[in-house]
Amino acid sequence: MTRATQTTPMMLLTQSPRLPVIATLAISFAHAVTVWETRRRTRNHLKDLDDHLLADIGLTRHDARKEAQRPFWMS
Repeated sequence: MTRATQTTPMMLLTQSPRLPVIATLAISFAHAVTVWETRRRTRNHLKDLDDHLLADIGLTRHDARKEAQRPFWMS
């Protein structure tokens, strides 16, 4: 499975020739932390969903627990 190539606002910021290297690094770091926090928060909420809500999204209780235990840095 391949991902479609898209231009995201993050790509535009980090590829801008006008930004100093330190700014590009800071933006990249902030982006990574934001992605990690989103994963942590959503995985935490996933484990608290009712069985009927899990069924709506096609997951079992076991699948939800397994996903919730994954570290935030793993996609």
